[in-house]
Amino acid sequence: MTVLLLIRHAHTDAAGKRLTGWSRGVHLNERGVREAGALAERLEGIRIDAIYASPLERCRETAAPLARRLGLAVSTRRGLLEVDYGDWTGRLISQVRRTQRWRVVRHTPSQMRFPGGESLVEVQARAVVEVERIVAAHPKDVVAIVTHADVVRLLLAHYLGLHLDGLHRLVADTASVSVIALADGSPRVVKVNDTGDLDALRQRGGGGRKVGA
Repeated sequence: MTVLLLIRHAHTDAAGKRLTGWSRGVHLNERGVREAGALAERLEGIRIDAIYASPLERCRETAAPLARRLGLAVSTRRGLLEVDYGDWTGRLISQVRRTQRWRVVRHTPSQMRFPGGESLVEVQARAVVEVERIVAAHPKDVVAIVTHADVVRLLLAHYLGLHLDGLHRLVADTASVSVIALADGSPRVVKVNDTGDLDALRQRGGGGRKVGA
């Protein structure tokens, strides 16, 4: 059995505000550095055999404290990259929320292709392919995968058997851990969006999560 720890990268200044997509140079902020350190502490004592991450800095920086604590290298995989938002890359979420396409993102994400970028169906497919490669390489291991909010949610939707249009029923907060156990091709979702505290509930104040990592 392979156990996957799906980890959303820790906080950045752009998180929840701007669609950074594949942009380079987006680093953890002070809060994110604290979250990454706390994540490594939260996972202390849990067996982890390998660490994989999206190539983008915010994911590698989130994985670094855990890797140092465990004495493991971080392997990067392009299949774990954030959504390519194409022409929307760098735009404020408050701007794109006014567009007709935003309604598609919110209500029928299975139909959404970002202008000049990827569709969410394509992102889910490439992420699943990458994860299945990782599982094949680690048939009896516990593997940490540090990636982006929408990638975590798309993977959870796949393994839950949830239609893509139900994507926004799932949440992945910064530095959260979701756990999937895979045995003989039969997935079990063990945890979703575990942050080890209730701060996210207090901060959310009843509102929904914004798209973007």
